[in-house]
Amino acid sequence: MVKLTMLARVTDGLPLAEGLDDGRDWQDAELYKQQIKALFKNLSRGQNEPSRMSVETGPYIFHYIIEGRVCYLTMCDRAYPKKLAFQYLEDLKNEFERVNGSQIETAARPYAFIKFDTFIQKTKKLYQDTRTQRNISKLNDELYEVHQIMTRNVQEVLGVGEKLDQVSQMSSRLTSESRMYADKARDLNRQALIRKWAPVAIVIGVVILLYWVRKKIW
Repeated sequence: MVKLTMLARVTDGLPLAEGLDDGRDWQDAELYKQQIKALFKNLSRGQNEPSRMSVETGPYIFHYIIEGRVCYLTMCDRAYPKKLAFQYLEDLKNEFERVNGSQIETAARPYAFIKFDTFIQKTKKLYQDTRTQRNISKLNDELYEVHQIMTRNVQEVLGVGEKLDQVSQMSSRLTSESRMYADKARDLNRQALIRKWAPVAIVIGVVILLYWVRKKIW
């Protein structure tokens, strides 16, 4: 069954809406929410991830689609039919684009479209029981195929992001150290110039002073 649904803007990972669920009927709800947010963060880095993918995590599986700068993600039991999960996401996508499509780019705060939860909950109920005639018909719909959608492990997906973070941190550290060394080099050059020309400046200063004193006396 469908456990959790979240929508986020792909460009920056900003959460847009969530299917509210207190999580009391399943363990480690907060852990999986954190994994979803980490996945959104990875997608916001512009990695070349497929527009449709399934990600295995513990006894559950994330399914997501990316359309129109928005990632629509749901977490289901592993036994829940993949085809239904993606058709559920397609229904959410169509309604969200119809109602909020023009406001996606201007959203400035997390969960700006929290009212969309009403539609999420209504649609979720339609997909919960896989034995209804409606859902059986969807499962038998040969025009909607999901066999080509890639399935990966959450550690594999998030591990790529962690490696990118490490590379980014190393790059930032090297940039900072390079600036520090450049500053030190400029200081050393300045000190060398002072040591080289200070005696000359002193001699010239003394000569000018003596000349000025001599004129005053004479």
